[in-house]
This record gives sequence, C-alpha cells and structure tokens, in this order.
Amino acid sequence: MAAAVFAIALIHTFAASALERLAHHSPRHAGLLHLLGEVEVVFGFWAFVLLGLMALLQGPAAAVAYAESRQYTEPLFVFAVMVVAASRPVLEAVSLALRALARLLPLRRPVAEAWLVLAGVPLLGSLITEPAAMTIAALTLAGTVFRAEVSERHKYAALGVLFVNVSIGGTLTSYAAPPVLMVASAWQWDSAFMLQHFGWKAACAVLVNATVLTWFIRDSLQSVPAPAVSAEAPPAVPWVVTGVHVAFLAGVVLMAHHPVIFMGLFMMFLGYTQAYSRFQSPLIIKEGLLVGFFLAGLVVLGGLQQWWLQPLVADLPPTALFLGALGLTAITDNAALTYLGSLIQGISEVSQYMLVAGAVTGGGLTVIANAPNPAGVALLRGGFHDGAIGAGGLLLGALPPTAVAALAFYFL
Repeated sequence: MAAAVFAIALIHTFAASALERLAHHSPRHAGLLHLLGEVEVVFGFWAFVLLGLMALLQGPAAAVAYAESRQYTEPLFVFAVMVVAASRPVLEAVSLALRALARLLPLRRPVAEAWLVLAGVPLLGSLITEPAAMTIAALTLAGTVFRAEVSERHKYAALGVLFVNVSIGGTLTSYAAPPVLMVASAWQWDSAFMLQHFGWKAACAVLVNATVLTWFIRDSLQSVPAPAVSAEAPPAVPWVVTGVHVAFLAGVVLMAHHPVIFMGLFMMFLGYTQAYSRFQSPLIIKEGLLVGFFLAGLVVLGGLQQWWLQPLVADLPPTALFLGALGLTAITDNAALTYLGSLIQGISEVSQYMLVAGAVTGGGLTVIANAPNPAGVALLRGGFHDGAIGAGGLLLGALPPTAVAALAFYFL
C-alpha cells in the first residue's frame, strides 16, 4: 500500500506543472488546483493519505506511532537554514563578494557573476551545507538568469546545472551532503577521505558544467539590465548586523544534527530580525515551511520503501550499482538510497563508492532527488511560465551536467 501511494505521489509530482496551467484556465476550481499544483505540497499531502489508510487498516494508534517514529531533523534544518541564508544581510554580503570577484574576471559583469554563482556557491555548500548553498545561489540568480526575458530553454538548462552542481558540490566534506552524511559514520568516511575520493572530481565537474552553461546562455546574460536606483533605497546594513546574521547561519550549520539547538537559535534569529527590522527584507518563512513540509512527507512515505529498495541495491554489481543508484535517485531521494545501502552487511568498498557516487550524480534529475532541490524550486519557479517548473524540462536540463558528473566520478 505504501509503495502504491508513493508511486501516485511520484506521478503527482510530474503532473504538478500541468495542474498549475489548468488552474489558470479553470477559475472556479483555481484554489484547489493551485494547491495540488504546488510541488512542495505533493509529498506532504500523500503522506497524510498514507497515514489515513494506516489508521483505517491498523488503527489510529499505529498510524500515529509510525509518524512519530520518523526522523524529521533534515526537514527542520532545511527550513531554518533557508530562512537565515536568505536574509538581506547575508545576501548583500554574498553579492558584494561576487561583485568584487567578478571585477577580477575578463568578462562582462552579469556573465562573470553567473559563472561565479554556478561554480563557486555549490562548492561553498561543502562548508555551509547544500540547502544553504541552494538558497543563496537561487536568490542570487533569480534576477539575472531566471528573468522573464530569458528563454525557457536557457532557464531549464541553468536549473539543471544548478541542481546537479549543488548535489555534487557538497562532497568535499563529510557533513554537508545528505547522502554522504547517511553513510559517513557507518563507513568511517571523514572529510579527508571525501576530498581525496570525491571532492576533487566533483570540483572538476562543477567547473565544467558552470563554464559550458555560462557560455551557452551568454547572450541572455549580456542583456541583463542594470539595477534600478530607488529614490527610497533601504538603509545600508551595518557590518555588525551582517556579522550577527553570519554568526546565526554558522550556528545553525554547526548544530545541523541537533534540532533542539538549531531551532532555538532560529527563534533567537527571528527575534533579532524584529529588533533590527529596518535592515531586513521579508523573510521567506512561507517558502521554507513548504519545503520542510515536502521533505517531511518524503520522510514518511520513504520510510516504508525499504522492502523493495534495499534488495534491489544489494544485488547489483559495482558498475550496475552506480547506474542503478543514479536512476533510482531520481524517483526516491539520494539520502534515503544511501541510508539503505549503509544497512547492507558486507558491502565492498568499491560498491560503497559506486553507490554514493551514483546517488549524488543523479541528485539534479528531479525535484525529489536531493533534499535542497525543493528549496530551489520554491525560490525560482516565479521566473518560469505559469509560475511552475515542469518535471520534463528539469530532467532534460539536468541530463548534460549529470553526464559530466557521471564521467568524472566513474573515470577520474
């Protein structure tokens, strides 16, 4: 039953953009269609359906017990780090750094900044975690690459590169990428091991993907208009306020595995933003909550898929495991896949590498393939037609950078 509900949720995910378009043509039912067309709502909605079915078949106590047995640290962390990383002081600090670096490159400013974001921020995710990197990169690119004037083809290509680069860019350390985190302790993989076996290969692929994509869309970037000067510009953010925001972000990242601590820090952060509201922009509370709801639903639905996923992974030889993990990641979640792999007794070191390499390589193919992807969708979908990101367009945009990452991890 859980597998059937999971399959329906997958189909719903791929149909979300069609539901959004249908909402524009059916005003009478637009509210319901908009709700069901929200990608971030899909897995949370079907998780409640699954719990309802469990309550009917096994009783309400069993359904509640199962829901409470799940681990929701990741959804909570992604919510908190999204909101903090997207605050105005943090984004302005990143923008200043990008502009300073862009001046050093022999390229026009919009082209240089786009390349720096696509190449540098995903690798920075190995320090500040992938969800934070996705949030910063998405909001920085929203006004340049993901504008209404840019063709949909270029936007999907950029989205695919962003998702793939963030997925592999977190492998320079052992704590930043969710699929690596799931196996790091069980297999004794520290950051030195990750840098030696994964990190430098990921960096090569990230740089190739960012360079090729930036060259491909360079004409669209050349036409980026200069920022409008507002007569009522907000006051400049003092460096002390920026420092406090960066400290909150660092605290949330360092306490990523301790929800009581990082949620407490997040509550303090909310109070601080209220105290210094004149230096703030509206926080992305709604977007963060929707992404957290999506990931929590995935936790509930994915927790009952072990019966078919784990035997499938365990029976594959190394090369087939690499390709199988790459494909399965697109329809499950790379962290869930590597977690199941960590439970396999006697798995060889070669198979361990192939499983994780395939899981991170396929992390950009769909919205559900990697935990930060829903954050990117929530922040960037406004730049797409009808405010919806099509699953097919994302898949096509992600295939070329996925191929580059696969070649890097398999042959280097």
